[in-house]
Amino acid sequence: MKLSRKNGLRASAIGALVVSGALVLSACGSDNNTENPTKDGGTKSSAAASNIACDGAKGQLLAAGSSAQKNAMDLWVKNFQAACSGVEVNYQAIGSGGGITKFNQGQVTFAGSDSALKDEEVAESQKICKGGKGVNLPMVGGPIAIGYKLEGVDNLVLDAPTLAKIFDTKITKWNDPAIAKLNPGAKLPDTTIQAFHRSDESGTTQNLGKYLSATAKADWKYDPKTKSWPAPGGQAANGSSGVATAVKDAEGSIGYFELSYAAANKISTVSINTGAAAPVAASTENASKAIAAAKVKGTGSDLALSLDYTTKAEGAYPLTLVTYEIACDKGNKAETLPTLKAFLTYTASEEGQKVLSDAGYAPLPAEIAAKVRAIVPTLS
Repeated sequence: MKLSRKNGLRASAIGALVVSGALVLSACGSDNNTENPTKDGGTKSSAAASNIACDGAKGQLLAAGSSAQKNAMDLWVKNFQAACSGVEVNYQAIGSGGGITKFNQGQVTFAGSDSALKDEEVAESQKICKGGKGVNLPMVGGPIAIGYKLEGVDNLVLDAPTLAKIFDTKITKWNDPAIAKLNPGAKLPDTTIQAFHRSDESGTTQNLGKYLSATAKADWKYDPKTKSWPAPGGQAANGSSGVATAVKDAEGSIGYFELSYAAANKISTVSINTGAAAPVAASTENASKAIAAAKVKGTGSDLALSLDYTTKAEGAYPLTLVTYEIACDKGNKAETLPTLKAFLTYTASEEGQKVLSDAGYAPLPAEIAAKVRAIVPTLS
């Protein structure tokens, strides 16, 4: 999929990513349903539903959480319901924090989160997962794009310290010397920066915080574990779609959201100066180079990943996230277990992963995908 971007740096075709592996994804929040952009700017359904094994799936499956994966989830749900007559999968994109809360309250069968469960959240899940606990199953990943709207500026480069100061309202004008130094020759206006952040609890916010904490320690002093926006100032919007819409509509704006929202709204995105030979654009291919090096830090059935936000590898886009489906390893409700396993079997399958390219995501790395596929049938 080629993304429409004003900065002239084109995202490479996602089809090339079906190699060693790439996780690439999105941001969490409450979003309205939107169709999924394709390479030609239209919309496209995914692969043939006839290949999906329903395996006893029936009734309604409730889920909630990350809006980063919403466009992928829309495709998966459409295909799964087409294949499995009478099954309804209801996914609410209310943000990672909201999804985990609903999961630990027993209101949904699984949750989507752009951050792995914290220790205290795992402990809380044991009340719902009788004899078991909530586990993190990576399903999709991608770059967190920094989108902006600035008349006359088609190519914008920023680094982590400058981003930290912008989102912490320490830099308030677009012609600030720090921005000008990174963009020699650019005609930066004396325009006030309108920085937008998420109003809901978001794994995207948390991943941005982790990135800034790791790469701009002197300029970002906030807790990297929080899913709530920690800095003063700025303007808030609900969900990835809310932030993207706000940036699209406001001159001088900047915000963060999953890459497909930038593509769908034709929003220019920042290239990041990581210390590599050249600034790195936000693209699925570049994020893949960073995420392919992710290591599994979870144990047993838990596949939580550790990402390297400080990478300086050539062409590696460091501001990335992975979205997990969170489910009970044991203690699932008997009436929803067959549908849960059938649905997650499909999303983790080769077919389910392949359709992600139509929504601006990339497939799981082969090694991690194999582990997910091995664990899903063991859920009980």
